[in-house]
Amino acid sequence: MRKRNSVLATVAGCALIAAAALPAAADTAAAPADTGPATAAALSGAAVPADRLLAALGGCDQISQSRYRTDRGAPANVPVCERGGVVHWKADLDIDCDGVPTTHCNSRTDRYFQPTTAFQQSDGRHLNAEELPFVVVPGASGVWNYRASGIRGGTVAALVYGDRVVYGVVGDTGPADIIGEASYAAARALGIDPHPTTGGAPSGVTYILFTGARAQPIESHAAAVSLGEAHAARLVAGAAAAGG
Repeated sequence: MRKRNSVLATVAGCALIAAAALPAAADTAAAPADTGPATAAALSGAAVPADRLLAALGGCDQISQSRYRTDRGAPANVPVCERGGVVHWKADLDIDCDGVPTTHCNSRTDRYFQPTTAFQQSDGRHLNAEELPFVVVPGASGVWNYRASGIRGGTVAALVYGDRVVYGVVGDTGPADIIGEASYAAARALGIDPHPTTGGAPSGVTYILFTGARAQPIESHAAAVSLGEAHAARLVAGAAAAGG
């Protein structure tokens, strides 16, 4: 979690998580867990084009009580928005390399590295940021409580950057006042430098969370893609019908 300026901030963010049941009506999908490193080609072959997905979001119906900073000292100018059960925001992308230590995500490559993530795999291990595309949500606070919006670990997400769409899950939490972070694997798939200290994108990344969809198990990227593409198509179709 590169946005953290201290280990204490990281630990505090993760400590905000408590186990919570997803509403019964939520859409879930199960698929064999992906075990190999994800490639940009494999992760960016979305059925719904990026421009149509962004257009379907429309404007911002703000649900956060105020706005978030993208980094310490930056202006608080990022609202969290919602449309028809889809939560979204646009920000930068800092690299989350936390979780199980790997070749590129460890205490030597990332000075803020933590061997834990707020949510864990089905086998109890922490997530693998180098292999699993996932989004980091701000810790619950008076600004916005992600749990109140129906978001849980494994909630399916889409990240849009340029003409690329990458599907993943909600996999970690961050500081309560900062937004704009995703895993090493997500950045790599978006064509963004994934290095945990020198990588990332300064702006232009849209985060879309489908609150009615949850990948099971959380580490199954195949489940996230399947549900993500279906919900993205549903969002686009709904926006077209409303416009017509």
